[in-house]
Amino acid sequence: MPEQLFIAAIFLGLFYGLVFTSYAPAWLFSGAMGVVYFAGLVDTPEVLDKATNIGLVTLVLLLLVSVGLEKLSWLSRLSRGLVVGGYRRSLLRVSAVTSVFSALVNNTAVVATLANALRENNHHLPSRLLLPLSYAAVLGGTTTLIGTSTNLIVSSFLEDATGEGLAFFDFLPIGLSVTVIGIAVLLLTHRLLPANPRDEVTVAEYLVEAEVVAGSSLIGRSIAENGLRELEALFLVEIVRGDHLISPVAPQEYIAEGDRLIFSGDIAKVSMLERFDGLATFAAGEGLLSGNLVQVILLPGATVEGKTVKDSGFRSLFDAAVVGIRRGGERLSGKLGTITLQAGDSLMLAIGGDFYSRRNVDKNFLVVGSRSVQKTLGTTVNTIVGVSMLAVVASAALGLLPLIKGLLGMLVLMLALGVVRAGELRRRFPFDIAMVIGSALVLSQALVNTGLVSVIADGLHLQLASKGPYLALVAVYLATLLMTELMTNNAAAALVFPIAFGLAESFGLSAMPFVMAVAYGASASFMTPYGYTTNLMVQNIGNYRFVDYLRYGFPLSVVYSVVVLVMLPRVFPFAP
Repeated sequence: MPEQLFIAAIFLGLFYGLVFTSYAPAWLFSGAMGVVYFAGLVDTPEVLDKATNIGLVTLVLLLLVSVGLEKLSWLSRLSRGLVVGGYRRSLLRVSAVTSVFSALVNNTAVVATLANALRENNHHLPSRLLLPLSYAAVLGGTTTLIGTSTNLIVSSFLEDATGEGLAFFDFLPIGLSVTVIGIAVLLLTHRLLPANPRDEVTVAEYLVEAEVVAGSSLIGRSIAENGLRELEALFLVEIVRGDHLISPVAPQEYIAEGDRLIFSGDIAKVSMLERFDGLATFAAGEGLLSGNLVQVILLPGATVEGKTVKDSGFRSLFDAAVVGIRRGGERLSGKLGTITLQAGDSLMLAIGGDFYSRRNVDKNFLVVGSRSVQKTLGTTVNTIVGVSMLAVVASAALGLLPLIKGLLGMLVLMLALGVVRAGELRRRFPFDIAMVIGSALVLSQALVNTGLVSVIADGLHLQLASKGPYLALVAVYLATLLMTELMTNNAAAALVFPIAFGLAESFGLSAMPFVMAVAYGASASFMTPYGYTTNLMVQNIGNYRFVDYLRYGFPLSVVYSVVVLVMLPRVFPFAP
């Protein structure tokens, strides 16, 4: 009993950390794993066994192969003709192409490739296309084992529990149904999408920081006297003075040496701050303000995610300086250099001459603009890599070659052809996902070892026995969906799977309907920007607010859930 209470407290703390704190899931999961390991709830052979789980290794290989697949030019070429004059036709073309490619290629790469083409199209507002793009990528990912990392994560848990993972096309019957019906919903509800003007910038979305240096003529004079309230496109929202924050800023407030002035507004007008004597911005201090300004979206898993601008070594990493930050309309306070960067942040960078040649740019950012960071591959290499990937998928689907072997062969081929380099793979290695899944497998084993999973499953069985297994299935699905919207899809799947599997065992039923309920529930992120990577990626490009996700995503979430819950017991019967 003490062990069960202890592991229960760890899981409650993990849940709290994932939902209510800004700590990265990888740190939370690995920390929880360390606690159970040193507490003796799992032994060393069990930890090492989870680290070599076939499903986990397959997922890592798939993500590494995706580094090379992102460079294929087929999708970027196709993107140029997707948007036409008719809006509904364009929406259908974008949704269909996105869902098909997302079934076979990492859907983050698909959205990154198409997002700029949709943003720069001359026919329709980007906000009318980008959110459907993200949702279509989510839907397409539900159709195959490799369509989304969540499916492979669930497969790795099943492999750990039973010795056999999910087949390549186990997801197809339900996934194809929700994709087709989901795209129809996207078309029928398009009037719920916002019509945001292109490149709309509103007050408090971007932050620009400027420091008052020693000897500045601004010192000792008020805001009004210095003319800092009369700027055409920038608004002084606060002053950081030592450890104190002055906000709002009164016109009679005096300027002191070392003050950091925080402006918001039109980031393109930042150069006007140069006319004030002794007022230095981050970029000017780095000697970059006279260079080109480039907008980027910080990708999940980026090297600098979770770090402050100051501590990340931004200039040395990217030959760029942060001029401004914008975060989904959220008001940010404090020194620009001390703001912790988060996935989905829109950064305005003043770039140096080496920015586009840095190989780590595509790993960290989605560059918003027409200029490509990556070099395109030749036609011959494109063909070889594309055909090889199709062969790997076909072989895995037909049971001719294990997916893990095919992906390993693909990785070797890409290295031989120079599509990817060893150093690039080191930089792009998915440490965070590997840590989350490996740690979650260990925590799941701790639940089994202490008997807590049996206690929880038996308790749920007792409560739900009179209502039948279908209600239990619905409860598993809804719990996963809720957690996905509150945290992330991968974390939700990792937390719910042990309970779902134990619940199936307590009923004496096949685990498949419960396992697939976790997989589909973890992909049902349509109502918030946080649960799914692609939702975050389009947030700032399309100038979306939280309510936009809720309004446009709610009908899709309801229809998606109904289709999944109706089909689950029919495609995957309860009988063992």
